[in-house]
Amino acid sequence: MPIPRVPRRREPLQDIAVPGPKRVLLAAPRGYCAGVDRAVIAVEKALERFGAPVYVRKQIVHNIHVVTELEQKGAIFVEEVDEVPAGAHVVFSAHGVSPAVVNSASDRGLLAIDATCPLVTKVHREAVRFARDDFEILLIGHEGHEEVEGTAGEAPDHVTIVNSPEDADRIEVRDPSKVVWLSQTTLSVDETMETVRRLRVRFPQLQDPPSDDICYATQNRQVAIKKVAKDADLVIVVGSSNSSNSVRLVEVALEYGAKAAYRVDYADEIEQAWLEGVETVGVTSGASVPEVLVQQVMDDLANAGFNDVEEVKTAEEDLLFSLPKELRSTNEGKRDDRALGGRIS
Repeated sequence: MPIPRVPRRREPLQDIAVPGPKRVLLAAPRGYCAGVDRAVIAVEKALERFGAPVYVRKQIVHNIHVVTELEQKGAIFVEEVDEVPAGAHVVFSAHGVSPAVVNSASDRGLLAIDATCPLVTKVHREAVRFARDDFEILLIGHEGHEEVEGTAGEAPDHVTIVNSPEDADRIEVRDPSKVVWLSQTTLSVDETMETVRRLRVRFPQLQDPPSDDICYATQNRQVAIKKVAKDADLVIVVGSSNSSNSVRLVEVALEYGAKAAYRVDYADEIEQAWLEGVETVGVTSGASVPEVLVQQVMDDLANAGFNDVEEVKTAEEDLLFSLPKELRSTNEGKRDDRALGGRIS
């Protein structure tokens, strides 16, 4: 696994005068979604219930800070289940796994806890259903991403990965009359729809999934940053480099009018030069980012004179997902108070 970086100390950002008033547009919704909340709590609960160590295949969610904190509590992150001692507890990450991984864990006698986001599980079920009906599945997503690997693994003989709109112009299919598209849940909505448009030009009988695959949280965060970006000289997105939805937020901000946009894991990565001549800063965070990291960014910007904060809210989120069944009760067999997620902020 990559070595997590911890924030470094640096001099506070300077308050440099600009022609107009300084302000921050704080996007909402931002940060933790229900699937991330569920997955992180699942690891915490597994540690509480079964004791350390608890193993986690891949990063439970794509955020350096979250992974580091869980490691400090006793979680051990591995690349594959064959690194886990026989008989140990292993948690599958929020991005999901293929049936081959599930079978491998079972063969090793591992006690598996599936923290796959329920919205990803929905896409897995769609893949199984369409493969059973002998459809060719065009899976829009980034090859090599854990979520794409997990979904493709549900029906490897029926799935073709489409990485980009340009890929859509090159894809070949066996039977143009039996083609359906599915997608990774964390993509840019606009780019995904452009990919679908190009696919439909080539394959007019292309079927849509029964419901939208891009998750509500990804869409909500993109809608919010679109509204912020048009008025922002600078947009700062808090999120890790391997977080697809965080990277997409930077792209969306630039596409919708921000003069500049950068992604940071921690506030200390903000560079003084970014703030030169800036009056309005937009701030948001990816769906796997705890709010404490956003607050650190806000504190740093306040030091630089950005004390006028306006929250730009485009949606309300109150969805919670139940924890994996193995974690819904206490060691005494009573229902746990946190059985239904419970820490959106």
